Amino acid sequence: MTAGKCVRLLSLTVALLFLGSATALAFGTDYVAEEEVAVKVARETVKGGYSLVTVDELKKWVDEKKPMLIVDTMPLEDSYKKQHVPGAVQFEFPKEELNALTDEMNAGFEKLLGPDKNRTLVFYCGFPKCARSHNGAMWAKKMGYANVIRFTGGIMAWDQKDFPIEKANASN
Repeated sequence: MTAGKCVRLLSLTVALLFLGSATALAFGTDYVAEEEVAVKVARETVKGGYSLVTVDELKKWVDEKKPMLIVDTMPLEDSYKKQHVPGAVQFEFPKEELNALTDEMNAGFEKLLGPDKNRTLVFYCGFPKCARSHNGAMWAKKMGYANVIRFTGGIMAWDQKDFPIEKANASN
């Protein structure tokens, strides 16, 4: 991604997040907190070199059966088994940004993502402040995957829209 594209992406992301929070501000939302989240997500997006998708866009892709791998980056027992986007697989990342992957984590992640470096990969976690999805998307890009997308709204946005939720059964 060129520097110009990064600056435009950062500017667009911040502008969109600010516009989306303007209505909420009128109803008492903490504008400073909204700004901090918007800027954090924009900076992570530029640093990671991936794209973003909204909850409605992802739902449309799911409904259209777009070929993609959706990765839930939350803990297996505490989150994924309780609720996840339909069809999502699970691979846990920490909340803090990872500077390196262990050999074991790298091998497992690469196995999950598969050999097709052009496959569409969508990463999500709980909500916009959560950086687990940033870690997944960033490391997929570092591993050479081209079509990497982060769904920042996460499972909370998906659930808030009353979209279908899957739960893992006892055999998962």
